[in-house]
Order: sequence, then C-alpha cells, then structure tokens
Amino acid sequence: MLLEDQRQIHEDLERLEDAIADRLLDDLPHIRDRLSRDHEIARFLEAIENQSERLLKIYEDVDGVKDDEVRGLTHGDPMESFMNEIASIRDFHRRYPNEPVENLEKAYKRRPEDQADTLHAIEKVFTGEEGFGRFFDLTMLHEQYLNLPVHTQARRLTYLQYLDVFDVFTPPQCTIRRDQKMSEPYFQYLKALQDYLESFMRRTKPLENLDKIFANFDVEFVELWEKEEVPGWEKNASRNGLVEDDAPGEGIWCSACKKGFAKETVYEAHLMGKKHRKAVQESSGANSANTNGATGDMRRFKERAVAEREFRIRKLAAAMQTNRSDTKVNVERKQGMTERERQQELEELYSERPGDAAANEDDQDSDGEEKIYNPLKLPLAWDGKPIPFWLYKLHGLGVEFTCEICGNYVYMGRRAFDKHFNEPRHIYGLKCLGITNTTLFREITSIAEAEALWKKITKDKKKELTTAENVVEMEDADGNVMPEKVYKDLVAAGLV
Repeated sequence: MLLEDQRQIHEDLERLEDAIADRLLDDLPHIRDRLSRDHEIARFLEAIENQSERLLKIYEDVDGVKDDEVRGLTHGDPMESFMNEIASIRDFHRRYPNEPVENLEKAYKRRPEDQADTLHAIEKVFTGEEGFGRFFDLTMLHEQYLNLPVHTQARRLTYLQYLDVFDVFTPPQCTIRRDQKMSEPYFQYLKALQDYLESFMRRTKPLENLDKIFANFDVEFVELWEKEEVPGWEKNASRNGLVEDDAPGEGIWCSACKKGFAKETVYEAHLMGKKHRKAVQESSGANSANTNGATGDMRRFKERAVAEREFRIRKLAAAMQTNRSDTKVNVERKQGMTERERQQELEELYSERPGDAAANEDDQDSDGEEKIYNPLKLPLAWDGKPIPFWLYKLHGLGVEFTCEICGNYVYMGRRAFDKHFNEPRHIYGLKCLGITNTTLFREITSIAEAEALWKKITKDKKKELTTAENVVEMEDADGNVMPEKVYKDLVAAGLV
C-alpha cells in the first residue's frame, strides 16, 4: 500500500535524522575517527535525499493510485479492505518464507563491526603520506611536472619549492611559455593535478556541498573569460587573418602540419616546403584562409580549456591553504628523520584503533604506569614516547644548567635554561632575595652574585638621589637658573 510506504518513509527519515544528531554529539580526538563519522553522515544525508524523492513522488501522485487507495478505504467496506491486505501479506510470506524482517530501530544504531569497516575503508581512501587528509601527496605530480618536455628550469625545483608554485601559472614563477602550454603533456599534467585536488577535497570534506562550490568556480571563470581578464590568457589581437600572440612561438598555426610558428616570415617559408605541400595534398584541401581562421578558433578553444584548468587549480589551492602549509611543515620535519623513523611513524599512525586510549588507560590502572623502553633516558615528547636521539643532540638536551636562585633546579638544554629566567620559579626566587627589578638579572644564577649586583644597583641609586638633592642652584641677573658649578664657570669666563 502506498499509505504504508509513505508512513514507513517518514519513520525512516526520522530515524536517519536521529542517527545524524547522535553522531554529531561525539567529540572525537583522532582525525581518522572524525573523517569516518563525516563519511557516515554523508551516506545518511544521501539516504535522506533518496527517501525524500520517493516521498515526494507519493505525495504528487501523478498516476492517481494513492487517491484510489484512499477512496477505497473511505467509501468501501473497511473489513473487506483489511482482509484483502491480510491475504496479500500471507501470500507474500508463503512465497518467501525465510525473508528476514528489517528492524528499523536498529538499522542506524552504531555497531562495532560497522565502525571497524568504515575505518578500514577510510584507511584505503588516503595514502600514508596524506595522513588521513591532513597533508597533500603531490610527489607523483611533482615528478610529472619535472618530466614535462616543454621546459628545463623545472628540474631545479625541489618538492618544497614545488609546493609553493604548483598553482602559479604566470611569470616570473612559471617558466612555461604560453605557446608551450598547448602541448598534450602539459594539458594531461593539469588534468591530473586538478583531479587530485578535487578528489582530496571530496575525501576530506564529505559534508560540504562541493558541487555548488565547483559550479561557482565555473561561473566565475566564464565571467572573467568573457571580460578577457583571466591572468595570462588575455585575448590575442589578429592581423591579416593570422592569429598572433605576445609570447614567442604562438604566432601562426599550420593545421596541415600541426605545427606553430613564431614569425610570419618563417611561416611563409614553411608554406614553400615539400613537407607542407605533401601535408596539404593529404588533407581535405580546404581554402588556406578559411583553414587559418578555423584553426585560430580551435586554438582559442584549446587556450580556454587550459586556462579553465589553471583557474580551477588556483581556486582549489586557495581553498586548501591550511593543508598546503601543513604539508610544507610535515615535509620539512620528515627531511630530518631517518627512513626507519618514518616507517615507525607510519606504522603507529595506522596501528591506532578506536578504544586504544581506553584500553591503555585500563592497562595503566591495572598494571601501574606503562613501561616505555628508554635506555638513554631521553625526554618524552607530546605523545609520551622518547624523542629521537638526533633531536636530543641537536637541542643540546644532554647539557645541564643549574640555577641556585631556583633552589639548585637543573635545566636540561640551553633553550630551557634561557626560557626559565622569565618563569615564575626564577622570579619568585629573586623576590625572596629582596630583588624587585628582575629584568637586570638575566644570566645570573648565583645568589651571591645576585645580592652583590642588587646592592650595587641600590647604592648607585641612593648616590644619584643624594647628588640630585644636594645640587645648589644659582640665578643670574637675567633670572636664568643653573647649578652652582656652571654659574661659577660662567663668572670665571666673564660671561655673567
């Protein structure tokens, strides 16, 4: 019955909304868990959209089946309609005796096995370099960019430099000329870069309306293209029916030979060559002027396709500036790590599972503190594990600095020692010695030195105050007030 389908769809929509609200209340610390939740909510939203379309069709009732069903219930014999439905249900179960019954109450409840499957799917979506959507993985595109046959200066670009300029397509950062952008390898590179950025955004932002955002990009590009304001792709002027550009090598296109020429004189010489004549004979033999005009339109069409991809890449990169900056920091950090440390970090990233934190807490409660293998007694990082030994040596954390003012407290490393002069422990120690001006006592850790310096500073201040109080002021005939020494000097010089 359509009425029963209508009621069931309404119930399904309410349960989907409850399931979404239940998952949004969770405060998940790990980015993988948050992505898993967002992708699950995205599936629920898609189910709501599909069910709403079905419900709308039932309400529209184009065929009039629902009106007939309601009319049969209101004007016919209710008992007869009821018995007919009973017969239909019995007939269905007789034909399908083992058909499972769907429990809508538990259909959208969170189950451990479903959560594990979702997490496993999320792990397959991202590469290890992407860190579950935190960083870009443009290593393959970097290699493709370096292997472009249109230029050679790109070979000097490192991966970090490439992360800064992969969305820059205008000079001086971009060394690829405009005529070289018409090549097929460059177009395929742009396509691969655009596809990756769009895929990355869809994987990391499943709850956003990305189709609408991409459509706005297209509208903005069309407006700029019609106004001839797309950076680097202004409309070319034409002379004698031949398309010309400002950049070298973009002047004239020979459709028969599929080749471009920078100057008209070179193009005219090419027309007299044997290769061109042979190519013209093999072609359709169309009029050369019409051909040049047609190829000019085709060239403009190609330029628009390339410009559109470059524009889309710029907009996508601008929308993910945080990911780009995080990627640069991550690449710089990994450059200082060994291959073994990188592999261990990757294994630890994928080894974390939901409930690990709770399990670790239970283990610590039952067995006391967790045992950490740290034979070198290295300091612990933010994750509770020893820092790498190279980092320990780099920051000089093995050097001890003792401060007597802080109660003979030992600071490991120069950085911690320099920082402690502004910390409450050191300032409190100085105040206990009667020192109020703490800014003058940097690098002083001995109590005797601090007291001696403070005594000297106090004595100098008292002497300066006494001198200022004992100054005798004199006044000349004109009423000018000055110290006695200055007055006597002026009198001796005969100036007063």
